[in-house]
Amino acid sequence: MYTIDNKEYPCCTSVTMKFIGGKWKAVILFHLIDGAKRYNELRKLIPTITERTLSLQLKQLEEDHIVNRKVYTEKPPLMVEYTLTDFGKTLLPVLEAITNWGIAAPDLSVKKIIRN
Repeated sequence: MYTIDNKEYPCCTSVTMKFIGGKWKAVILFHLIDGAKRYNELRKLIPTITERTLSLQLKQLEEDHIVNRKVYTEKPPLMVEYTLTDFGKTLLPVLEAITNWGIAAPDLSVKKIIRN
């Protein structure tokens, strides 16, 4: 049993999924592997995510210390940049495995997965 913020998780897998679970978190993290991205860059890279969902997921990732949010206010317009924290970078092997599985899935699947 694991406890995070007074919430219990039954196993180590549920702990991992607490941080990267859901439809969008792993996708967002995948796009941050190459380095810092601005909010609008992420929106363009993930066109099917809503602004509200992207904003909420980034906020959760920041609260979990997976993503760092840096605000540049020196000159207008205001710029916000997101990067992986050192703790977030520990997820790179997991993200790489998820990515590799997704690349291979169309060739291995019994269901029809079409790579566009």
